[in-house]
Amino acid sequence: MQTIKAITENSPQSFDEDVSEFPRRLISRTELTPVSFLRRTAALYPDRVAVIHGEIRFTWAEHEERVNRLASALRGAGLQKHDRVAILCRNLPPMLEAHMGVPAAGGVLVAINTRLSTEEVRYILEHSGARFLLVDRALFDVVEGLDLEQVVMVEIDEDMSPDSGYERFIATGSPGEVESWLEGEEEPISINYTSGTTGRPKGVVYTYRSVYLNALGEIIEAKLKSDSVYLWTLPMFHCNGWCFTWAVTAAGGTHLCLPAVDPEKIWGLIDTEGVSHMNGAPVVSMWVVNHESAHRLEREITVLLGGAPPSPTLLGQMRELGFRPLHIYGLTETIGPTTVCEWQDGWSEMETDLLAPLLARQGQAYVISDEIRVVDPEMGDVPRDGIAMGEVVMRGNNVMLGYFRNPEATEEAFRGGWFHSGDIAVWHPDGYIELRDRAKDIIISGGENISTIEVEQIILRHPAVLECAVVSTPHPTWGERPKAFVTLRPGVNATESELIEFVRERLAHFKAPEAVEFCELPKTSTGKVQKYVLREREWQGSDRRIN
Repeated sequence: MQTIKAITENSPQSFDEDVSEFPRRLISRTELTPVSFLRRTAALYPDRVAVIHGEIRFTWAEHEERVNRLASALRGAGLQKHDRVAILCRNLPPMLEAHMGVPAAGGVLVAINTRLSTEEVRYILEHSGARFLLVDRALFDVVEGLDLEQVVMVEIDEDMSPDSGYERFIATGSPGEVESWLEGEEEPISINYTSGTTGRPKGVVYTYRSVYLNALGEIIEAKLKSDSVYLWTLPMFHCNGWCFTWAVTAAGGTHLCLPAVDPEKIWGLIDTEGVSHMNGAPVVSMWVVNHESAHRLEREITVLLGGAPPSPTLLGQMRELGFRPLHIYGLTETIGPTTVCEWQDGWSEMETDLLAPLLARQGQAYVISDEIRVVDPEMGDVPRDGIAMGEVVMRGNNVMLGYFRNPEATEEAFRGGWFHSGDIAVWHPDGYIELRDRAKDIIISGGENISTIEVEQIILRHPAVLECAVVSTPHPTWGERPKAFVTLRPGVNATESELIEFVRERLAHFKAPEAVEFCELPKTSTGKVQKYVLREREWQGSDRRIN
């Protein structure tokens, strides 16, 4: 067989010129799209159970038909290419169907956090320019009163009765596959809104290519197979369910829907449905392993933990019960998980108290991404000594396209040719990274992002408040919670409970401060509030500034 070198040496043209004439786009390339996962799985396993929701069970053939009907119905209702389709829904089958049906129709999916306030949802709908809104009836009060005249709204009922709005809507669509409008895999497939340090959420744009490859990365790391049963303890709105909406489908496993996290129900489903995988923030696993129904598993369950670093104690508890905890790390901007703490030789023989701290590290990049770096301010690598700290930066196939309608923020995030996470870490000799602090003013509470500036802006609206600073404080259940330090206006009074309620009325409840301390804020000589002084006070005695 001739080698490439031999071919190029014997050719009057360069190799690049030679292969440029090949009809690659017609024969040796197709544009990557996760919709192809559904087509393959439905063809291979048409009669196998694809989706379980209570007593409802859909086979892969039925699930594909429902996806086709949704795509067809959206086009019939006037959807044009790249129109945004928002969905505000718990972990119900229509949420899964939207993850395939919207891109199949040619739209861009906007999955909205179900815990947001009316004002926050309004902003996302307006900023994204959504033309369609699929809304869970249980969440209808969140959008009630909004001006939705320019939006086609479809209501979703949990019981999925034929007379419900969503079921009647998809019944107008065709059961057959719609013609694809996809021209290139770098086109947008979804926009996921994340808290930003400026207070307003930023729209993170995912591409067909990025979610396709990240879904394959999840299959590799979670070891998903065609007999896997994935329990949806992770919200599907979180980075499109960390791409497991597409990964489980690609593997041909079963989606087991769970509208709300309930440890008792989780254990019931583990015992009756053969659960093999589930994901979520550490707090969810903490509830599960400490519930009165907890018991030693008959079969191993893989649990990907992310959103906040899991404690060594939790990891030890999980392993003792037979769970396989896998610590992952990422951001909305990295299409969800981007690093994994891969198991190393010799770890199996280690005692739990020695192993758990190793498992709590963030690890290194997924196989589909580039190596994660920890850098100094000049973008040079910090020493791999587990001591020197720097910022975590990343690039590769699972980094966002950019922030929607925010080129300035995109340019800032991509400075130096890498995505800047804002997270501070050390780099260990084995190449694994370990988070130590955050550069961004973001608090991660129970896996949910909270912008301290956003909370501060709300508190400052109160007529009694003169100044305010919000920082993270350790919490035994949620990992960390916001705490507000407030200076009142002279001659005016306000109570802690009054200010907390003031925030709860204007933001999602989980963003409200856990506590309020009235004091004079520490400042620099130029008058800038020294938030790090407050943060250090709250975290005194801890060797890290995240929990």
